[in-house]
Amino acid sequence: MLYNQAVEEFLKYMKMTDKSKQTITGYEKELRYMNNYLTVKHNCPIYVEDITLEDIESYMHYKKEKGLASSSRRRAIYILRSFYNYCVKRGICDKNLPDMLEPIKVKEKEREFITEEEFEELVGAIDQLVIRTVVQTMFYTGGRISEILNLKLEDVDLEERVIHIIEGKGNKDRNIPINDKLYDILQNYLENIREVDEYIETDKFFANKSTGMVSGSYVNRCIQEATNNLGWEKHISSHILRHSFGTNLLEKGASLVSIQKLLGHTNLAVTSRYLHQDMRKLSDAVNLL
Repeated sequence: MLYNQAVEEFLKYMKMTDKSKQTITGYEKELRYMNNYLTVKHNCPIYVEDITLEDIESYMHYKKEKGLASSSRRRAIYILRSFYNYCVKRGICDKNLPDMLEPIKVKEKEREFITEEEFEELVGAIDQLVIRTVVQTMFYTGGRISEILNLKLEDVDLEERVIHIIEGKGNKDRNIPINDKLYDILQNYLENIREVDEYIETDKFFANKSTGMVSGSYVNRCIQEATNNLGWEKHISSHILRHSFGTNLLEKGASLVSIQKLLGHTNLAVTSRYLHQDMRKLSDAVNLL
């Protein structure tokens, strides 16, 4: 079977098994990348059964030469394994070739995070009011940028003080309480920022009049511009805001299980990797002995 045809069948299977749109998009992108690489390499359309282990090793080497991080290459292998597992079960090929690849070691490193004081500085450096509110919502809820930007008006219940995340990562819904700070921010946004723009015709909670939505890339660009203006050396992104939410809650005494539920992690081990312990706290810990 042609590789492209097998990919289409696999993506249909993913939709049938209720994988999230975000997951399907990520898988499709990676599988298309490999198709493009192999088509150029062999100068013709490629069949799944004709792909060799050397082809896949060559593709992974190409990704490394392009400067992709070890974590990105490890995820690529994971996606290819899932695809080949489907192909083997369907009789499209005989072996799961990516299973034969050497595992890629990923060096775990502590992630950047920002304190509440630094966050206030960051917010003050963002002039665009809609983007400022998006950034504040991410910091005070720990929501993924895709989850926050996909919120509809009906998903934000100020009366009950809760945000309903619909079909988050892994197609899972969850509710995040709105704290007092965020309540005032969102109420002001609805009354004085969003509602005054009569040209916005969309049910998206965060929207601008030109497109009726806000893009994640634009949010991250605004964050980067703000950090540059502040002269910060640390790299801050929307994901760092999510990580900071968990870290700051931990430092204030919240349990890992509570943070896990708020972040929407299915595995507590994943939550543990998000949380930061700076050297000062580690030094304090060993000095207790």
